Amino acid sequence: MRPFTIRQFMEACHGIWHGPQELLDRNIQSVVVDSRLVTKDSVFVATVGERVDGHRFIPDIYGNGALCAVSRQKLSDPAGPYLLVDDTLQALKDAAEAYRRTLTLPVIGITGSVGKTSTKEMIASVLGQKYQVLKTPGNFNNEIGVPLTLFMIDTCHEAAVLEMGMNHFGEMHRLSRMVRPTHCVFTNIGVAHLEHLGSRDGILKAKMEMLDYAADAAPIFINGDDDRLIIMKDRAVTFGRNPSDQVWADQVENLGLQGVRCRIHAKGQDMQVTIPLPGTHMVYNACAGVCAGLSLGLSMEEIRQGIETLKPLGGRSNILHTSRYTLVDDCYNANPVSMCAMLDVLDYALTRKVAILGDMGELGEQSEALHASVGEHLKELHIHLLITIGTRSRAIHDAARKAAPSMRCMHYADLESFLTEAGRILEEGDAILVKASHYMEFQRIVSALSQ
Repeated sequence: MRPFTIRQFMEACHGIWHGPQELLDRNIQSVVVDSRLVTKDSVFVATVGERVDGHRFIPDIYGNGALCAVSRQKLSDPAGPYLLVDDTLQALKDAAEAYRRTLTLPVIGITGSVGKTSTKEMIASVLGQKYQVLKTPGNFNNEIGVPLTLFMIDTCHEAAVLEMGMNHFGEMHRLSRMVRPTHCVFTNIGVAHLEHLGSRDGILKAKMEMLDYAADAAPIFINGDDDRLIIMKDRAVTFGRNPSDQVWADQVENLGLQGVRCRIHAKGQDMQVTIPLPGTHMVYNACAGVCAGLSLGLSMEEIRQGIETLKPLGGRSNILHTSRYTLVDDCYNANPVSMCAMLDVLDYALTRKVAILGDMGELGEQSEALHASVGEHLKELHIHLLITIGTRSRAIHDAARKAAPSMRCMHYADLESFLTEAGRILEEGDAILVKASHYMEFQRIVSALSQ
């Protein structure tokens, strides 16, 4: 962290201090909500979750060097100093907002229905050619993860790339208030979170809340091929695969599971680039990286190097080569758009192609129809074997059998049933896509097949 004291934290969240006054002007070294991550001069914020109340761990933190705890409970016999607040989660957000106000580095905020994480990784890889970059770790893109990520910005960092996720109206507004992005990236407007947002227009409205606290004249970068985002075209830089976009790609060449090659045009310049991750959707991520890179003063050559040195994340389009299979590990999360995109990626494989798909969450009343749409998408592809697992994914199975009658389809009620038979069903040399919403725990499939 950059210099930020307990006093500044206290004033930001209107807390009441219980401890030695001389500690108030000590600089905080880290802010955590997991007591296991406490180190010297940490502040531990005792949040209350569905299963665990962080207050029970307050007595343990001082032995690991914590400066203080942040508690919503008055402690009768505290083991160390603490800050009493009305709401610990709100205190975390208020303090993060105050900390962000002390920073002057560029902060790129990224939102969208699909591709936030891969776009974040792409932009961070590009900017990393010139700057020391902090990027959102893992899935820290919500109202707990975003403030914790802001507190990770240190004196060494020259830029930050933050992923911003939401599934309710007002949530992006609150994230934007903390992040105050200097650059805003919108990947697309899909059908994720229809359960809470009602329609794609509702999703667009919720995503656009990122602009509520964006910096004055903050550059806005949008996918110019998205039929909803295009309403912002008059005040945004568009990227896509159309010559009418300011940054656009053509000569797209699929390299199978090894990646995709294309030519990108921007500001009268163009470059040939090889993206080391598969799928034509990665072309949009690369174009977003070009937008951010040019905006922050990188040359086209620096941007090309950033794109071509992009590293995959576990659970996100990660290609794993085992002794028996090639696994496309994309089991971190799923919605209909991303699932169809990854099926397209699998279709590039040159060996037998197997799709292992599971349930997708938060699709509301349209859940069955949207699952079925994935099965119907398989009509256009050449997948050899479809395996679906879970209650909702039965609709994928049923629709696929009708849409692609020559494709072999199998359905399992649960993960255990499939894992018992996996060795008998799969063949050596298979290219296997593994994808479902995170709660389906499909990482267990990746682990089992990797062994």
